[in-house]
Amino acid sequence: MTRVVVVRHGQTYWNVEARIQGHGDSDLTEEGIAQAEAIAARLADEPCDLLISSDLGRAHETARRVAARNGRPIVLDPRLRERAFGVGEGMGYAELDRAYPGSFVRTGTVDADLAVPGGESRRQFHARVCGAFEEFAARHAGRNLVVVAHGGVLSSLYRHINGIALESVHPIPIANASYNLLTHDGRRWSIERWSDTAHLGGAESFEEA
Repeated sequence: MTRVVVVRHGQTYWNVEARIQGHGDSDLTEEGIAQAEAIAARLADEPCDLLISSDLGRAHETARRVAARNGRPIVLDPRLRERAFGVGEGMGYAELDRAYPGSFVRTGTVDADLAVPGGESRRQFHARVCGAFEEFAARHAGRNLVVVAHGGVLSSLYRHINGIALESVHPIPIANASYNLLTHDGRRWSIERWSDTAHLGGAESFEEA
């Protein structure tokens, strides 16, 4: 059985401002740093054969806090980056949808092949993320992994595992610095725990970005 704990990075300034980060970046807030320390403390005594992180700053900084506790070197993997939103990065969500209608909607359905200039479509992003995790399961079968990534990455995994259509707008709770436990039995993925924030002392949630 392969065991994968996936962690969303700690809160950033652009999270607070409800701005789209994508491949852009924003520093962790003081709260985000505290969240990263809290998840690092929770993971300190858990089995970890490999620590993998998105190479974007907010995820890497969170992963560094985990590494400081569990002693594992960080393997950076750009496939774990958030979805690229091109010229929309730094915009607010409503601002993006006004500039490029349908590019980010919260009700109804979405065109999974629509991409803003310089960005990725939902389908392209989903293929990138799920391809990475399927490779992890095959290459590291039977091992314990900790992966630090982004809300959109976790959203794609949730859709993949639960068979949710890419066109569907489906609210998925994904808290900053949450504990998300997945297992792979050699054939399929299972979700054992999702958006667990017990170590944060609260129930913060976040829908996909």
